[in-house]
Amino acid sequence: MRTLNHQPVDRVAIHDQLSFNPRVISHYSGKHFDGFTFSVEDICAAIRQTLDICFPPVAPKGKDRITTEDGFVIQHDEWTHWVLQRPFQDEHGARDWLIGRTKELRDRRFDPDAARARYRSRILGIQQMIGDTVIFDYPAATGLCSVYSDQGMGLEIFAYFYDAYPEVFQDYMEAFVAWELRKLHAIADASLSPVVLIAEDFSTKQGPLFPPEFLARHHYPHVKALADGWRSHGYKVLYHSDGNYKKTIPALIGCGVDGFYCLEPNCGMDIVALKKEWPQMVWAGGVDGVDLLERGSPAQVRAEVHRHIRESNVLSEGGMFLASSSEINPPIPLENFRAMVEAAGELRNPEV
Repeated sequence: MRTLNHQPVDRVAIHDQLSFNPRVISHYSGKHFDGFTFSVEDICAAIRQTLDICFPPVAPKGKDRITTEDGFVIQHDEWTHWVLQRPFQDEHGARDWLIGRTKELRDRRFDPDAARARYRSRILGIQQMIGDTVIFDYPAATGLCSVYSDQGMGLEIFAYFYDAYPEVFQDYMEAFVAWELRKLHAIADASLSPVVLIAEDFSTKQGPLFPPEFLARHHYPHVKALADGWRSHGYKVLYHSDGNYKKTIPALIGCGVDGFYCLEPNCGMDIVALKKEWPQMVWAGGVDGVDLLERGSPAQVRAEVHRHIRESNVLSEGGMFLASSSEINPPIPLENFRAMVEAAGELRNPEV
């Protein structure tokens, strides 16, 4: 809470997604695993010993190939997955698919009491396994990624689809967010966690995929609706996108979010520079998850963590969670993860 409220902290708080690294989970659980044979309970044992705040743990996905109810063929590979086949081949088929999804959203019955009970049971179950670590969940989205990303139309088909049928897209987005807002107001309970994430991806290394007018029409109003909803229940709200979305930060601040997560330094998103430019916001992530954590040395990791702590003034100002720029993915050596965790405790504020 001191980090979220920009107050002095005794040490920087650590956040991450720790579900996918067998070596890290093996070390902290004290068990040997042959590949991805660990359980959610094993993941939680590692979280409990290393993180102050975390995304909900995710069990390994296995290697099955599945077909969804609406015809997507998806290949799982333990910690990731991808679409092999869509139920359409062009923008016209994509239109029909999205119209069907919109109708399903509008016709679906919603039971707020059941939704609240399911969510509370899930979160309390996780909390029991991770101890004092705070859960940083992302239970409501705007729907943008569900349409354009590889898990939906894919960017190429989406470009043709949007040019031909912008009203179909807008109708779906409105129906999607209306459903998400119903869910949000049913499950919101800041006693379970003080902070929540709105997660959408819309940027490359070079900048946003979409022009400002598209985001202003189809994304920012929905971000604002979700942020306002969460904040009305007492939450702090952070926003996530991969890539370089620096140009959009002022607009996203205008949507009412309290901070940002997933800052990729190789994309121009240096957490220290961002915190100095917008000190009123909360920043999370920023320890490079590829060139540094995967390929660097423990000494280099430790030096970068110390730079983040010293140059961000987090010990005296709060406002920053230490974390990787993505996740603790399988290629990251145990020694580098341990160096990140240990380095976070090496610089402290003796006045707190």
